[in-house]
Amino acid sequence: MQASKQYLWIGGGVAVLAVAAYLVFGGKAEKGKSGDGTQSVKTVIATQKTIPITVSANGYVTAVSTVDVRPKVQNIVRTIHVKEGQFVKAGQLLFTLDERSDQSNVARASAQLAAGQADLADAEQVLKRNQDLLAKNFVSQAVVDTARNKVEALRNTTRANQAAIQSSAVALSDNQIKAGISGRIGVINVHPGSLAQPTGTVMVTIVQIDPIMISFTLPERELMNIRATYPQGNAPVHAKLPGQEVLTGKLTFIDNLTDTQSGTIRMKAQFANADQKLWPGAYINVSMVSREVPDAVLVPAQAVVTGPVDKLVYVVQPDDTVKEQKITVLAIEDGQAAVSGVTAGSRVVVEGTKNLRPGTKIREVKKEVAPTPAAPT
Repeated sequence: MQASKQYLWIGGGVAVLAVAAYLVFGGKAEKGKSGDGTQSVKTVIATQKTIPITVSANGYVTAVSTVDVRPKVQNIVRTIHVKEGQFVKAGQLLFTLDERSDQSNVARASAQLAAGQADLADAEQVLKRNQDLLAKNFVSQAVVDTARNKVEALRNTTRANQAAIQSSAVALSDNQIKAGISGRIGVINVHPGSLAQPTGTVMVTIVQIDPIMISFTLPERELMNIRATYPQGNAPVHAKLPGQEVLTGKLTFIDNLTDTQSGTIRMKAQFANADQKLWPGAYINVSMVSREVPDAVLVPAQAVVTGPVDKLVYVVQPDDTVKEQKITVLAIEDGQAAVSGVTAGSRVVVEGTKNLRPGTKIREVKKEVAPTPAAPT
């Protein structure tokens, strides 16, 4: 019986010590909460300013224009004047075909024209003599009419011969294949001695890469914002290259239809590309400012608490207690939330919201100062 009382006294003493320890050190049992129930938090002051809203998309680089080079006539390739991967200018000679047959046709047409012109000159002289003889009544009117008809026939023949020369010259020029645009040529698919055909294999492809385009899509809801913000349609578009370099172009095209399946609309932006930093077919990230939120109240995005129904922030009151304030998030940009429902200058909790309740007293966590390194001895 005496032993039992001894154990009761010991147990009671342990309980008393536990209660005392809780009262003394209880503030450390719950993280961030002091012994008087004060919660340690970090706060910021809500600011107000106009912020731009940026939209981003994955795009791909496309050439402004691409030309497949084919011959107009079927002929043998005689000379190739360029190399694969070479940059060419519009009008530069690319290929020469075997032009001997067309050269002979030009020569024959020229000879026929010369012969016809000689016959025409002789017929005109005969007509003039007959007209003089008719004036002296030495020949009849029928003789003059016959001479005049011969002159007209020879004149028509001369015009036909001139047209034949022009046609032969065009056919001859078709043997010289020139670049239709300035750009970079790709793989050359023909060789000297091979047969080039209008419906056959493309001889070479020329791609214009300066300027160059980036094609991308944005949600259709952004179309109204972009058109309202840039009524002239010259919205700046930024392309981010590997290595953090950013190029700036301008919006040049908005499609006339929205993709009903994805709810997006296609757009294109044009970029100067003299340094050839953009290459056709490459995927690249683009961004642009679609609109601005004027005089927006800004708080850190992490200060926004998502409740069962509404979004809210904890606003610090003059007595260092917190109050739940319902808000509407208008936009989030660079970690800052533009909200309505809070006034600029309000002090809101940004860290430590998990353990807060309306009326909880708070204290600001002091910023930790990095220790000063000891001086070398």
